[in-house]
Amino acid sequence: MNSLTQIQRRIICCSLCPRLVAHREQVAREKVKRYRDWDYWGRPVPSFGDPQAQLLIIGLAPAAHGGNRTGRVFTGDRSGDWLYEALYTAGFANQPTSVHKEDGLQLRGCYITAAVHCAPPDNKPLPEEFNACRPYLLQELTLLAQVRVVIALAQIAFAAYLTARRQLGLPVPSPVPRFGHGQLFSLNGIFLLGSYHPSQQNTFTGRLTREMFQAIFRDARKLVEKVS
Repeated sequence: MNSLTQIQRRIICCSLCPRLVAHREQVAREKVKRYRDWDYWGRPVPSFGDPQAQLLIIGLAPAAHGGNRTGRVFTGDRSGDWLYEALYTAGFANQPTSVHKEDGLQLRGCYITAAVHCAPPDNKPLPEEFNACRPYLLQELTLLAQVRVVIALAQIAFAAYLTARRQLGLPVPSPVPRFGHGQLFSLNGIFLLGSYHPSQQNTFTGRLTREMFQAIFRDARKLVEKVS
């Protein structure tokens, strides 16, 4: 059985998807003006967090100038600003910001992963890219034995988690749970909680407010404490 550390090493070295390899490396070479002085990560972005986590967060994929730049998931963009602030407020992180890999951030009882670990063009992975990356998620789900609450950030992450459960032989209810912000489902000892993604598309339009988002993590904290 691989350890979580070994899985992350394999993720970082992964080159299974030629389209994603080409895109992430091109972005790292060309950069954008505001980050011209950065040495971009430009590789698959590993998962991050506490191996004894009771809360698992699943996102879609790294942002081209966020995780693909900094090397840490949900770090270096507005989405990450919202996420780590919410984690800190709910007691899952030691600080409310995530700027780069050496900034001292630690997650407490929380682990963050993604359905795809490379920044995709237009933020849209192809079906075969989801399939290629899924074994990493399956291994993580197997090793994260203490997880009791899963937050899926957006519908695609929600579907990715349910697909992974099926492939692991874990039960999925019928009818299949439908994604919705704040929707909670009990799946044989695991609580699955849906949340809108804290993308600018959602936060700038008011579809997702800071209070709405932070309420998801307060609920997760209550659920973790309930099952502890």
